[in-house]
Amino acid sequence: MKKDIENKKDVELLVNTFYDKVKNDTIIGYIFTDVVKVNWEKHLPVMYNFWENTLFYTGSYEGNPMELHKHLHRLMPLTQEHFAQWNHLFSTTVNELFEGAIADLAKQRAISISTVMQIKIFKEDSSHDKVF
Repeated sequence: MKKDIENKKDVELLVNTFYDKVKNDTIIGYIFTDVVKVNWEKHLPVMYNFWENTLFYTGSYEGNPMELHKHLHRLMPLTQEHFAQWNHLFSTTVNELFEGAIADLAKQRAISISTVMQIKIFKEDSSHDKVF
């Protein structure tokens, strides 16, 4: 039986394993490696804090992921397929490593965050298409 996500060490394992998959993924990997050219030494600790705060309300994350993703979308249009693959890789990683209430919460929060980002990003796109 797998254990649940219990602490920052577990969050780090989840984030590291997830982004190892992302880097090699044929659908979204290039966004991180070629488009954004992510500095992993800086990005991973931010993601540890983001997910630790998201799951345990630690207050350890400061940032605006929505604005970062809107900026990314302007550099390279994100699609529903990109978000679906991100969600798939994240949920698969959680399921491989953990089980329990916090693991379920992590998957739910990932989908909720992804959904809100898509709504805001794609709504912004459609508002630019309107003729006044």
